[in-house]
Amino acid sequence: MKMLTCKDASHLISERQERPLGFRERWGLRMHLWICANCRRFERQLALMRKALSELGRRAEAEAQGADLTPEARERIRKALAERRGHE
Repeated sequence: MKMLTCKDASHLISERQERPLGFRERWGLRMHLWICANCRRFERQLALMRKALSELGRRAEAEAQGADLTPEARERIRKALAERRGHE
């Protein structure tokens, strides 16, 4: 088995986020990561970005659902909307 290039390794690191790697792919990647600090850094950075984007998505979803509003804020909004409907 030939050693993976950094290009091959970065491709497998990305692919691993989407699908399980086969035995040979996992083994080749493991060997490459064992000797290549730059690809290990890329792997950590990709994991960090994935985690940050996931958290950002959760926060945006919660915000869209109003999960971060206090009950008082929700009541003020409800009253303001009711008043607005009354003036139309």
